[in-house]
Formats: sequence, C-alpha cells, structure tokens
Amino acid sequence: MTLLITGATGTVSGALLRALPGTDDVRVLVRDPARAPRGVDVAVGDLHRPETLEDAFKGVETVWLLTVMGPDAPHAGSNAVWAAREAGVRHVVRMSAIGAGHDAPTRNGRLHVLSDIELAASGLSWTVIRPAFFMQNLFGSVNAGTLYGPTGEGRMGLIDVRDIAAFAARVLADARPHHGRTYTITGPESISLREAAARIGAGYQPVGPEDARQAMIQAGLPEWDAAVNVEYARAYARGWGDYTTGDFAEVMGHQARAFEAFAADHADRLGG
Repeated sequence: MTLLITGATGTVSGALLRALPGTDDVRVLVRDPARAPRGVDVAVGDLHRPETLEDAFKGVETVWLLTVMGPDAPHAGSNAVWAAREAGVRHVVRMSAIGAGHDAPTRNGRLHVLSDIELAASGLSWTVIRPAFFMQNLFGSVNAGTLYGPTGEGRMGLIDVRDIAAFAARVLADARPHHGRTYTITGPESISLREAAARIGAGYQPVGPEDARQAMIQAGLPEWDAAVNVEYARAYARGWGDYTTGDFAEVMGHQARAFEAFAADHADRLGG
C-alpha cells in the first residue's frame, strides 16, 4: 500500500511522518525537493497546479490531505481530490479545521467545510479530522515569564500536535472502520491561556485583536492569515472552543496528552 503525504514540510505532516510505523511505502508531495524529508519516496508537485499531480498520485492507495490555510485552499483541495479519483485512490484522510461549517465564525472554517463536502461527494472513501487549537501554537508566545495571548479568558480543548499525528496514523493504518466519519479531536480538558500560563509558572497578558494582528504581520505572517487568526481569537474569547470530545479516545483507546505533559516535554520552549 502506498501512502501519499501532502503538506510534508509542515508541522502536522512532519509529526505524522514520525508517528508512522514505517516509511517504506510512503511518498511525500513537495514543491521544493531540497526541503523533502529523508528516507521516503519524493514526488515534486503543487496542489495549486493540477498538471503536476498525475505522477505523484499514481499507484497511491491512501492519501493524507492537508492544505495550507489561505483563501485558495479549496482550489488546492479540489485538485487533490480530482487527482485521487483519476489515480484510483481508495481512501483520503483530510485534515479540516475545528468547527468547520457554513456558520463558522472564521473564513478558514467556512472554506474548509466546502472542501469537506466536496470530498464526501467525490465517490472516494474518506475520513475528515478536525483538530482543536494546537498546544504548539503557544511556542514563541512566552517572553520574560509572561504568556501573551489574544483569546482573552476563553477556554479551549487544546491538543498536542503529536496526538493529532498519532490519531491520523491510526486511521491511515486501517481506514475501513473510519469511512464516512468526521472526527473532532481535542485534548482531555478545556483550559484558558491564563490557566495554561499558571501551569507553566508564567503570568498571563491578554493581547487586543489589533495588537495581535500587527504582531503576526511583523513576524512575517501573511495579512490574510493574521486576520483569520484574529477571527479565531475573537471566537475563542467568546467561548466558542470551550468543549472537549470523546473522538480521540474512541479511536485510540486512551486520552490525548494533558497540557502538563506537553509543557514538561517542551519546558525549553515555554520558559520564556
């Protein structure tokens, strides 16, 4: 069975590659071969350029589909689904977004549901995974003993990226029981950034939406991405993400990592 991994140079797909039991039958799709992970078959192509995808999808049985956030993400996802159909792919596992829906409070969520619906209508076997706010998003937010965040006092079901990867690896290993399922995966509890700060021995400083947007742009994030992240922050501050689900434990047989375990493993990156 050949597994094609898209987004292979990103955080989640990189963690997925490490979570897989082996990579002998793994192919990665990259735009720049110089950035490709080692030890796997490499296909050079771009989801935004459908003419580059035929060889990448040839002989593939299962696809991990992750598209980069942006206004044209549905275009990339649509090209991938079409290439999968043409190549005879059996199953696509797609990473969507928490709360994706036509009524989502973010443009990203409203765009993701379009791709979710297209995949479900494609005739392919499919699974959709919608992970909660990544714990790793806190990297770089701690400075001089203070955690800075734009989500106010809103609680979120934070999840470790390593758990997202482990969950995806389990589904990809035997996709049959997961056909037609949409999983929303969270950590074991919903906490605020103020609570997270206290658990790492830091203070908490809320950041206003405009200040957060400017800081992200100054850090090099595209304006569209920064604006959408602020949309998420406003929603989280209203309590939109204050819940957990049992989907992770249903598939994995155990809870996802607690925040304390994540913080202990990454104390060097959360210590300011």
